[in-house]
Amino acid sequence: MSTNAHANDKSLPTPCDHEHLRELSEAIGRFGPCIDIVDDWGVRLAGVLGGGGRLLAAGNGGSAAQAQHLTAELVGRYRDDRPPFSGICLTAETSSLTAIANDYPASELFARQVEAHGRPGDVVVLMSTSGRSENMIAAARRGRDLGLDVWSMTGPRPNPLADLATESCAVDAPYTATVQELHLVALHVLCAAFDRTLGVGVSRTRMTSVDLTSARGRGA
Repeated sequence: MSTNAHANDKSLPTPCDHEHLRELSEAIGRFGPCIDIVDDWGVRLAGVLGGGGRLLAAGNGGSAAQAQHLTAELVGRYRDDRPPFSGICLTAETSSLTAIANDYPASELFARQVEAHGRPGDVVVLMSTSGRSENMIAAARRGRDLGLDVWSMTGPRPNPLADLATESCAVDAPYTATVQELHLVALHVLCAAFDRTLGVGVSRTRMTSVDLTSARGRGA
C-alpha cells in the first residue's frame, strides 16, 4: 500500500490513540496493588454470598454500566457454570430511582436503596472515577452505619469515597477512560477469585460443600 493510501485510511490509529494506549500501559504498571485487593475481595465475597448474603452495586454513568456488569456475572456466570448468587444493581432499579429522585434529595438516590436491601455482613460495591460523587459518598456512609462492608472502586487517591469505604481499589490514572478500563479488569479479577474460591473450574483455594453448608448456617 502506498504512503498516500495510509494517509487517507481513517481507521488507522492517530497520535491521540497511541497516547491513550501509552497512558493505559503506564497505568497497568501501577495497578498491582489493586489486583491484590480485588482478588482478596473475590475470595471473601464467596464466603458472604455462599452464606446467604448479597452484594449491592452502584455507580453513575459508565460506572453504572460496570456495576450492572458485576451483578450480571454473579447472577449469571463468569466463565464456568455454577449456581447463581445474589447481586443487585441499584442503578438498574428505574422505578425506585425515579421515586427517590422525586421525593428525596439527590444524595439519597443510592443510600436509601442500600438501607432497604442491605443487611449487616452484606457487601456494597460503589464505583466512581472521581470518588467525589455525592450519591456514592452518601451510600458509603449509610452502608457503614448499617454494618455492610463498603468496597469502593475509584480513581486516584485522595478522594472522599476511598476514605469512607471499608476498603478501596483506587486506580492511579489521570483520565476517566483509563480508570474505567482498569475498573473492568478489576471486576473480572474479582469474579475469577470468587469462582476459584468456590471451586469452579481450576482452583487453588477451594471452599468445600461442608464449608458452604456451615457458612449458610451462620448466615441464616
